[in-house]
Amino acid sequence: MSGVLDTAGLVFDPPRLLRHAHVQSLLGSWPVRDWLARRRAAALLSVSTAEILDCGDARLLGYYSPSAGRPKGLVVLLHGWEGSADSQYILSAGALAHGLGYGVFRLNFRDHGNTHALNEGLFHSCRLDEVVRAVAEAAARHPAPRVVLIGYSLGGNFALRVAAVAPSYGLTLDRVIAICPVLRPHSTMQALESGLWIYRHYFLRRWRRSLRAKAAAFPKLYDFGRLERFRTLTETTAYFVERYTEFPDLDAYLNGYSLTGDRLAGLEVPARMIVAEDDPVIPIADLAAVARPPALEITRAPGGGHCGFVEDFFLGCWLDRQLRTELDVLG
Repeated sequence: MSGVLDTAGLVFDPPRLLRHAHVQSLLGSWPVRDWLARRRAAALLSVSTAEILDCGDARLLGYYSPSAGRPKGLVVLLHGWEGSADSQYILSAGALAHGLGYGVFRLNFRDHGNTHALNEGLFHSCRLDEVVRAVAEAAARHPAPRVVLIGYSLGGNFALRVAAVAPSYGLTLDRVIAICPVLRPHSTMQALESGLWIYRHYFLRRWRRSLRAKAAAFPKLYDFGRLERFRTLTETTAYFVERYTEFPDLDAYLNGYSLTGDRLAGLEVPARMIVAEDDPVIPIADLAAVARPPALEITRAPGGGHCGFVEDFFLGCWLDRQLRTELDVLG
């Protein structure tokens, strides 16, 4: 993989030893990178305050960090599944945006970031309404010249779905950036089940921990029994879909948050999707089934794994340069 120019004009060309998709993906959550991100985010975190957002049928927790002076805008950040507002990639993007003069709001999805006791109902990926309302409430509380929504993985999927319905909610977004968004959930599920075992183990372990926290918060509502009886993500998801959602089966649920087909056909908010051709979790082939409205720009990097994009041995992130370009253009 030599230096390949992406649609934003920036080259992703890491050293050969860092080019493998699994290396990129695993380095993305390496503890050293977490430490570096928190260190870079010191200024962001020093002015961060917790806020509970009323989202109709739900309450969601987020953290707001005001800009030092008059804000260029508000950046709202959405994490991935079983991540949180304190995930390293969220802190990294937040620190970058804050340093450029933006106010930053880091949102936790339902049942993420130790918020299991805030709502009785379980999180699932089709709970779009509460996320739209949370973004709208954050924007209303913290008025700014422009609002930018940035999401990673499942958060990227949510970001694009929020953008697609934003006009019907009276929500004005100036830019959306979706990094390695889940495109077709069926394909992602299959990739997790049949790919490198560490990804499946990681999500099963974190999801089981989350479900136990939910049961502890609402012992009269939930008794999931021994969760290890489900050996796969497919089994576990099917069980919870059939018992704790309005969807009749797993297929209907997975289709409910797919970005393929006409889901984005009516998108009017200017948006950039950033994907890696070697992503082991989000098959690049599914991109062909996503609608291409004029508002959507797509950056295809030749590598980067899943939300990795590590470009040097100092763990520098190519995404930071991408995001800086996007935010500088707006500012």
